[in-house]
Amino acid sequence: MTDAAPIGFIGLGVMGEPMCRNLARKSGRSIIAFDLDPAPVTRLAGDGVAAVAALAEVGRMAGIVFLSLPGGKEVEAVVTSALLAHARPGQTIVDLSTSPVALTRELAGQLAARGADYADAPVARTRQAAETGTLSIMVGAKPHVFQRIEPFLSTFASDVTHCGDIGCGQVVKIMNNMIIMENVVALAEAWAIGRRAGVDGKLLFETLTKGSADSFSLRNHGMKAILPDAFPERAFSTEYALKDLSYALELARQNGVPVRGAEVARQLLEEAKAEGYGANYWPIIARIVDAAAR
Repeated sequence: MTDAAPIGFIGLGVMGEPMCRNLARKSGRSIIAFDLDPAPVTRLAGDGVAAVAALAEVGRMAGIVFLSLPGGKEVEAVVTSALLAHARPGQTIVDLSTSPVALTRELAGQLAARGADYADAPVARTRQAAETGTLSIMVGAKPHVFQRIEPFLSTFASDVTHCGDIGCGQVVKIMNNMIIMENVVALAEAWAIGRRAGVDGKLLFETLTKGSADSFSLRNHGMKAILPDAFPERAFSTEYALKDLSYALELARQNGVPVRGAEVARQLLEEAKAEGYGANYWPIIARIVDAAAR
């Protein structure tokens, strides 16, 4: 596959659109893109991104194809229905989504049978980080594949880590999300207890940032979501959080590890979804914890 082949990008949602924009602006390569929603494709035209009419066209034309999709189900559908038929030696498919480890390795095997390479490269951090090009990306790939894709990943990430062979990027990302969700359960409980015990909630969280309880979750999920009771839609939703946590629970079962903390987080997320908060930013589990207090 020559450098003349365009780079393909499939999935231009909350994270995909700014990632694709940075790729177009910084990579020096021609970019083709597809999304079911024509609006982000139209917006990206100003950065030189060319729209294609069908998923299969991305697979046929592109040397490297990036996928930024909601989860494993969508990734599997796109690869098997549109990309696999056009897979060929020298082509690389890169999954930026958070997907199950077993599925990642299965798809990599199917593509390898046709001579194509696969890499899992799930992204971490926020939409703002996607816009500023400061994401963290955890990559599972053969060393030569990592070397091939790292310069492109670096157009929208400030930290790109090679975590090992296929699937290892997903393992690290899934563990990252599991830890964050368990941290937010602790923050929600501290929030409910502290205020009922007579401490101002803002003072509580601000003071915790000065001690050993300080964390990314406290400063972001706690200070920017739980404290102002702000859980918008079009952020990382309760439904998405449940999806990612299900991958962690599946991985734990496969490896024989009991995960009691993750089960508590799953229960709270399911309760939040049942209360109608499925589309809201997932730290809304704090409302569930608070409502249960007596």
